[in-house]
Amino acid sequence: MPLDIRIHARPPFHYSISERVECVSTGGTVEFRIDRRSGVATYWQIVQQAKQALRLGLLRPGDKLPTAREVVEAAAINPNTVLKAYRELEREGLVEARRGLGTFVRASLGAAGDSRYRADLEHWVARAHEDGLGREDITALFDSVLDGHFPQETP
Repeated sequence: MPLDIRIHARPPFHYSISERVECVSTGGTVEFRIDRRSGVATYWQIVQQAKQALRLGLLRPGDKLPTAREVVEAAAINPNTVLKAYRELEREGLVEARRGLGTFVRASLGAAGDSRYRADLEHWVARAHEDGLGREDITALFDSVLDGHFPQETP
């Protein structure tokens, strides 16, 4: 069951490097996608993708994150980049490093409280798709609405 976790809900089509590693608790697969052309720092991409997985309930408390070595080998990035991302997640109280054991998820980000919104959004997306809108159209429309509500957060 591959999990595809992305920044900005846009797949990086070119120059992306994927990394798939088993989550110990759920048995699912986590896939970080690094988009080197995005202009977003690599460590921040990892942080945001991990947070998105937490929001969606794809990572749960007790799940083990991939080791820094696994991420480095799969994505060909500097080990300090992965450690910086994990330290940021730890600083925010979302994960905890256990010496000799790895980094584990401590908290989730709203997965339980968003089920109503998720159902509404799934219904809306299904209607938009039935009306002939493609993925890029739906993403652009959604991003436009978000930008209107969160203008200060627009990259």
